[in-house]
Amino acid sequence: MRREDLLKVACEVIAAQGFGHTRTVDIAQAAGVSQALLFYHFETKERLFAAAFGYAAERDLDNLEALLETAGEPLEKLRAMLKLYSPSGKSKSWALWIDAWSESMRNPALEDVSRALDLRWKDALRGILTAGAADGVFRCPDPEGAAWRLMSLIDGLTVQVTVHKRMLTRARLFELVRTAAAHELGLEPDQLA
Repeated sequence: MRREDLLKVACEVIAAQGFGHTRTVDIAQAAGVSQALLFYHFETKERLFAAAFGYAAERDLDNLEALLETAGEPLEKLRAMLKLYSPSGKSKSWALWIDAWSESMRNPALEDVSRALDLRWKDALRGILTAGAADGVFRCPDPEGAAWRLMSLIDGLTVQVTVHKRMLTRARLFELVRTAAAHELGLEPDQLA
């Protein structure tokens, strides 16, 4: 079995069981391989988990790259990125991210991957905000700070939507994000709808 196939199976098992409840034997059984093969490819459980999370997160980042290549002006890119980054539907991606953040406190390999991937999202948003400010579309004297504030807001609200399912709807989350982004950038909230 190819390494990529093992990572895909590992993601499915971890998404269903969580990092804290997943054993390497669970992944090996689901993949129909021996634990020895997993350790041949990944050396340790921690590295397997980091690689699996990295694999899953790279799929999300592939969507981001496609968006950045196809969306037009900075305002259009901002709208699209806010929708892409916010939780939607039945996606298990956010549950995996939240679980990975928690597990990262105990798994240095996973923390390294998590941090690097998180920074790529923030850098993408900073790039959009910088371009919009340069074009005069946004008022944004601190694109890096604005990116951190907006991404942190989405992260925190998404934890509420994902973990406390009836506290906040996805529609309300997106409304709060649009309002904050509009305030941050000198826009009207309906410009981000």
